[in-house]
Amino acid sequence: MTTLEQQTGQAIRPFTVRFREKALDELRHRLATTRWPTRELVGDRTQGVQLATMRALGRYWEKEYDLRRVQSRLNALPQFTTEIDGVGLHFVHVRSRHPDALPLIMTHGWPGSVIEMLDSIGPLTDPTAHGGTPADAFHLVLPSLPGYSFSAEPAEIGWDLVRTARAWAELMNRLGYHRYVAQGGDVGAGVTDALGRLGPEGLAGIHTNLLVTALNDPAALPNTTEEERAALEAIKVFQTSGNGYFVEMATRPETIGYALLDSPSALAAWMIDHDTDSYHKIARAFVDGQPSGNLTRDHLLDNITAYWLTGTGASTARSYWEAYGPDAPAAGRPPLPAPRVPVGFSTFPGEIWRTPRSWAEVSYPTLNYFGVAERGGHFAAWEEPELFAAQLRAAFRPLR
Repeated sequence: MTTLEQQTGQAIRPFTVRFREKALDELRHRLATTRWPTRELVGDRTQGVQLATMRALGRYWEKEYDLRRVQSRLNALPQFTTEIDGVGLHFVHVRSRHPDALPLIMTHGWPGSVIEMLDSIGPLTDPTAHGGTPADAFHLVLPSLPGYSFSAEPAEIGWDLVRTARAWAELMNRLGYHRYVAQGGDVGAGVTDALGRLGPEGLAGIHTNLLVTALNDPAALPNTTEEERAALEAIKVFQTSGNGYFVEMATRPETIGYALLDSPSALAAWMIDHDTDSYHKIARAFVDGQPSGNLTRDHLLDNITAYWLTGTGASTARSYWEAYGPDAPAAGRPPLPAPRVPVGFSTFPGEIWRTPRSWAEVSYPTLNYFGVAERGGHFAAWEEPELFAAQLRAAFRPLR
């Protein structure tokens, strides 16, 4: 359903998305013949994704959404593939027209893809058109994680966050960027954190908008202030009643993979059942037609459609087993040292928990920027691309 050119050596090759009409017809047929469950027996999302949300999503996906839209959006951008460590990696590479732009590699998460970052490309590469100055410009590299959308699936185990971070360092070197910065959220925050701890030559600093260290050992973080206690309680709630997808994918990714590859409706339900804030925003977009910022029906379906047409439901689930599973090769490995490069962090009000500055300082002794955004949630770059870009400009400005 997609075209990946044969890779040789360190070649970087142009890439074009091509979805066959037969695949689009099959998707429409599967949507039209979905077997729906009965309605949940509660008035909230405590039993999972609500039937009204999925009915509205399925109806719009089948009847109104342009299935070739995601192909057109991606093909309007410079895309490439290259093989690193045995895996063909896809990436979007947009150079700013400002020659002194700072190279930036940004990593998406799950259930995202490079699609969640597309609307931040303009503000980051062309800041003068978005309230910034030429000194705020970035050259952008947006890779697809291994096994996600247009990057190939690893054929062996071992592709954890650290191995991915090493691949990103090689990618930036291969592109000729010998001084660069990195950013990530969700799984991308884990990759970026690992990149900062590895400290490859050329990396000048990192920025994340999810404090991954808080998930590893929240009890080790300060809990004396009201803000700190509220953050700990939010993590506790997430880990006890909101992370079913996390546990399943980190322990039994192949099991859920059968459903994700066989039913587009199952895939969509699995993907939108992430965190409470994001779920309610997505539900409002489909049920009430009221998007939150950039989380419109079309933008959301661009991402879900890309997952379906590339058949990557199972391989993306396996990435959680690799990164967080108790049986993964990396489990039990000694932690990497703290980053020695400057670290920036931004907290968004709708995130799974609102990170206190004290937590970021404990986690990153080299913290040199802490930003508080006025809007946005877990998918910050997707939901509020302009605010997200402003945070990155501020975080990396001292490193130029």
